[in-house]
This record gives sequence, structure tokens and C-alpha cells, in this order.
Amino acid sequence: MSAAPEGGRAGRGFSYKALIIGLVVTLPLLALLYMGLSMDPHRMDAPLVGKPAPPFELHRLSDGQLVSLESLRGKPVILNFWATWCMPCRQEHPFMVSAAKKLGDKIQFVGIVYQDKNEMVNAWLDAYGGRGYPTLIDAGTKTAIAYGVYGVPETYFIDSQGVIRDKVVGPVRPDELFELAGRLQ
Repeated sequence: MSAAPEGGRAGRGFSYKALIIGLVVTLPLLALLYMGLSMDPHRMDAPLVGKPAPPFELHRLSDGQLVSLESLRGKPVILNFWATWCMPCRQEHPFMVSAAKKLGDKIQFVGIVYQDKNEMVNAWLDAYGGRGYPTLIDAGTKTAIAYGVYGVPETYFIDSQGVIRDKVVGPVRPDELFELAGRLQ
């Protein structure tokens, strides 16, 4: 007959030390999960909000003419980064075109193509809702980098003085677009 280890706890399998270690690891993870689930993924804090929008000068897809942010000054701008390979962009685009027609006398809509080819963009625009506002080509993604774009679609709401007032990550919901556009006027 073998003797039980000192302390007489052989075979019980319960350890307060293991419980404490488990709680120390698990509770912070649960707190992070709770905080993450309570956030709206479309509304993210962005370091550029409240600051002047980075300047750009890009070629317009339709005719190759240069368009700069400076040339749009004096009117609020809704700047939408998108791509043909982006499924949420496909859902968002018809509504963006419709909103541009409705708000076009008050707000300038601009689309900036992210990591895509001109022939693909032309075919996509023909297939998914047309050309309701200027589409600009960001060759080399320098403008996307300046704006901190890390995925598409991303939409920036810029006031008439060129200051970014809001940013939406992911497709903009219709009610959200009109609410944020209303704040620009």
C-alpha cells in the first residue's frame, strides 16, 4: 500500500491555484470580448476626424482630368473608397448613386477606386448602377494610405472647409448617410 502525498489531497484533482490562474486569464478576456461586442463596427474612432482632409490630386476615370480636393472646397464632400472586388461595395453603390442625385446640389460625392484596374471599374460601373458622381483612380494607393484606409468600403464626410467630420467603415446605411450628410450642411 502506497502512502498518499503529504497534505492528504491525492486523487481529489481540485486546486485553488489552478482556479485563480484560470480566473486571472479568463476575466480580462471576457472583459475585452464584452467591450468589443458593444461597439458599432461601422463607427470607429479615426485619427483624422476633426482634422483637415489630406489633399489629393487624382485622375477622373471618365476623361482622365485631374481632380483635387482643393477644387472641391466650398462644398461638403462625401468621399467613398471602393473596389470592384468588394461585395459590400456592390450593395452600397446603387444607394450612393441615388443619394448623390438627391443631395448633389448641396454635397459633392466622390468615389476613389482602391487597388483596381480601370477596365474592371468601367465594366463594374456599367453593371452596378452607373456613374452618378466622379470616380477617381488612386494609382499606387497613395491617397488611401494618406486617409488610413485599410479596407473597403470606407466613407469620409468632409465639411466645406476641408475638415473630416466623420468616417464610416463598411457600407453606409441609408439613414446613416443622410444623418451624417445633414451634419455637413
